[in-house]
Amino acid sequence: MSEPLAVDAREYGLAGDGVTNDQPAFQHLVDALGAACAADGRPRVAHVPAGRYLMVDEPTVWRSGVSLIGEGRGATCFVLRNPGDRTTPVPLAWFTARQHGAGRDNHLADLTFAHFEIDGSGVTTEEYDPLAKGLGLQYVLRGRFSDLYIHDTAATGFGCDFLQDTVVEGVLAERCGRQDSGEQMGGAGIGIGIGGWGPVERLTVTTCTATGNGTNGIFLELQNDEWAPPSGIRITACHAEDNRFGISDWGADGLLVTSSTMLGNHEAGFDVSSQGTTRIGGRGGIVTGCVIDGNIRDGVGLGNTPGPYALRGNRISNNGRYGYWEHNLAGGDEEASADIVLEANDIRDNALDGVRIDAVMRDLAVVDNRIRNNGRRAAGAVEGGGEKVRFAALSLTDEKADWPADGHRGKEVAVGTQTALVTRNSPTELRLAPLRPGADTAWADGVPDPGSAYRLPGAPVLRAALTVDAAVTRPRMHGNRMGDDQPTRTQTHGMCVTGNGSWTDGRVLDNDLSGNAREATRFDTEPAGGLWRDEDA
Repeated sequence: MSEPLAVDAREYGLAGDGVTNDQPAFQHLVDALGAACAADGRPRVAHVPAGRYLMVDEPTVWRSGVSLIGEGRGATCFVLRNPGDRTTPVPLAWFTARQHGAGRDNHLADLTFAHFEIDGSGVTTEEYDPLAKGLGLQYVLRGRFSDLYIHDTAATGFGCDFLQDTVVEGVLAERCGRQDSGEQMGGAGIGIGIGGWGPVERLTVTTCTATGNGTNGIFLELQNDEWAPPSGIRITACHAEDNRFGISDWGADGLLVTSSTMLGNHEAGFDVSSQGTTRIGGRGGIVTGCVIDGNIRDGVGLGNTPGPYALRGNRISNNGRYGYWEHNLAGGDEEASADIVLEANDIRDNALDGVRIDAVMRDLAVVDNRIRNNGRRAAGAVEGGGEKVRFAALSLTDEKADWPADGHRGKEVAVGTQTALVTRNSPTELRLAPLRPGADTAWADGVPDPGSAYRLPGAPVLRAALTVDAAVTRPRMHGNRMGDDQPTRTQTHGMCVTGNGSWTDGRVLDNDLSGNAREATRFDTEPAGGLWRDEDA
């Protein structure tokens, strides 16, 4: 007799009592429903009642046409464990090219995963294994992943690749990449490999949240350097916080990122670079209507891309180093980035330069931005200690101090052999960044003793709205406000071109560079050619 179109998982032997190993029964359920779908072409749905379902020592191989529906986060929970075999990762569901021959002609179709939790805290492998995910499916057609809570996995939480005509919505990924040092592959909250379906992959990632994950909150990664970077991918209304990188484009073409928040990430809020497996950066993307705020280093890091790329109408603020940083990583594409557009952004209150260019660019457009009140890391060097000094997991307080507000933002404070990064400061308190994503302390060797001596370095001399430290040709810059209106000004210049930089054949029109702490411009290398007109200095 054919399996019903919808079944109760308990009828297939799953206990959900938090004690019984439900993995063998779960695999039997998936196989039975998959076989039924293969026989008559009608997808099946497994409803899983509330309970804690242990998946021990074996991952479950998924079948096409099988959907999994729980009763909600915290109600239906799949608990992953591998106490009997520390060499085997235990994703809840997997189907991959390497292990199972997944491909365009051998894919999963017509499946929904919705309304349940995956607890990966019980899986630890002898060495970091990127397959120790919560979900690890490849080549999915017409998939929907909705209202999932995935947390504490050893590698990536939601690690599904090559998703065609698929929606990923309402996924909460917390503290995933638990065994990832931050330098290994995977280890993200939501990590999606791309390129397997060809030049277009129709994928939407929406209303997802990723916090405290080992590498990226959300990233897209081209999986083969011979494939064309695919277009058709959208990330909208997502939140990424306290990850190494917030949202990353490592190989898409025309990625659209809208209405998202990227806060408190350790390296950058938004990143385009060659850090993926193929070392190919994204290109052609648009980031618009986003808040990129309070990241520990940079708001936006962009490089290893031929361009174009556009950032329009974003708030890029309160970051611990640069608001926007153009740079290249060794080993990736280092040709000039062309047609990068910064338009109508509010780039303000960042610790150093609002916009910093450290890689070759051509046909750059900087148009109608407000690049103001940057250079907040203006406080001088400090040495302190003694009876008025105390420490907590994420703070240092010196009651004798009188620091300028956020004057130490982004600095590294040293206490003995330990260091920590300052995220913000009041006159007497330094707020410190967690040691790593998901951590609850800034101190690797424990909270320092009260009264311990500490040191803070001085401030960089130059902290401009725009600093050019590489060759820029044929730029267009107009309609920008690049000043400082704070009571105590910290942005030293509107525009700087360093001795290593150049600005050639530019059209610079109708910008307001008045009100900076020192002067409107500083040119260690004089601009060459082009047109300069109506500059208010």
